[in-house]
Amino acid sequence: MMEDVYHLSSFQFSLFIFYNPMFTPFTIMGCSLELMKAGDCGIVTVCQSQDEIIRKKLILMGIKTGDTITVEQQFPTFVIKCGSLSMTIDREIARAIYVRVIEG
Repeated sequence: MMEDVYHLSSFQFSLFIFYNPMFTPFTIMGCSLELMKAGDCGIVTVCQSQDEIIRKKLILMGIKTGDTITVEQQFPTFVIKCGSLSMTIDREIARAIYVRVIEG
């Protein structure tokens, strides 16, 4: 059962609460990579942008659905770790990457 879905103008944030009397309820949270803080980790769910240049950059960097990304630094530059590779990305690219947040 889906209880809450929030859509905001600059990013998409979804909170799904699943409930079954036989199992413990759990949540799945997702957001744009741009909104994550240093140390946060997530699994890429979608890379979306209307800008062809940003799409090409994502392909060239090898970032794809299912990859695990850790935010190493958010300011002054955005540094992420994808697999064993650390890379600096700009805000537009971070805004185009949506992840399922991994708690812990």
